[in-house]
Amino acid sequence: MLSATRNSLKATVRAYSTAPKSLTIGLIPGDGIGREVIPAGKQVLEALPSEYNLKFNFVDLKAGFELFKQTGTALPEETVDALKSSCDGALFGAVSSPTTKVEGYSSPIVALRKKMGLYANVRPVKSVEGIGRPVDMVIVRENTEDLYIKEERLYEKDGQKVAEAIKRITERATTKIGKIALEIALQRQAVRNLGGQSLHSTPSLTVTHKSNVLSVSDGLFRETIQCSVNQKFLTLLLLQTYTVISYLMVLLL
Repeated sequence: MLSATRNSLKATVRAYSTAPKSLTIGLIPGDGIGREVIPAGKQVLEALPSEYNLKFNFVDLKAGFELFKQTGTALPEETVDALKSSCDGALFGAVSSPTTKVEGYSSPIVALRKKMGLYANVRPVKSVEGIGRPVDMVIVRENTEDLYIKEERLYEKDGQKVAEAIKRITERATTKIGKIALEIALQRQAVRNLGGQSLHSTPSLTVTHKSNVLSVSDGLFRETIQCSVNQKFLTLLLLQTYTVISYLMVLLL
C-alpha cells in the first residue's frame, strides 16, 4: 500500500509537470484594489514560460459590494454558474465589505466558499533566496467553519448590548481539511524525491490550535486530524501539534 501511494504521487507530479493543458480562468476583480491586481495577475499567467505547456482562456465575472449597491446582489448566480460549468479556476481580487451591517448584504467571498465547497485555503510561503531567514512551507486553513459560519446575534442583558458569534468545528470538515494538508505534504515530498529543490528532506504536518483555551472545539479539531493521519501515514511523515502561540515562537526563534 505504501509503495502504491508513493508511485501514485510520482505519477501525479509527472502528469502535472509534462502534460500540456488549456485552462479557463474566471477573473473577478471585485472592488477597490482588486481592479488593479486582477489585470496584473492575468498578465503574469500569460507571461509564464512556454516549457510549462500552459494555455489560458479568461472569463470576466462580477461580484462585490459595488455590484451590490448597483444591483442588490453581491454574488450573481451567473458568476457561480460560470465558475461551476466553464472554469478550471478563478482569480478573485478584493471586496470592500462595509464595517457596519447593510441590510441584504453578505460577503460574496464567504458565499462563494459555501456555494462552491471551497473549504481549503492553501497558501504556499517560500522565501527569496539570500534574503532573510529561509522559509518553505504551505499553510492550509479550513474556510467554512469556526467563526466563518457567520452565525451571530445581538441582544440586551441588564440594559447592556451583548454580541455573540458561534464557533463551530465538525469532525467531517476537519477530516477533509486534514486530508488536503496530508496530501500536500506527501506531494511536496514526491517532488523532492524527483529532484525538486527544498529546504526540507522529509515531509511534516503541523497542526496549530487553541485547545489550551478552547478544549472542546479546538480539542476536537486537533484530535480529529491526529486520528485521520493514521499509523500508515505516520511512517511517511512527521506529525506535530502546537498551540498557535507556541508555533509562532517556533517560527520566530
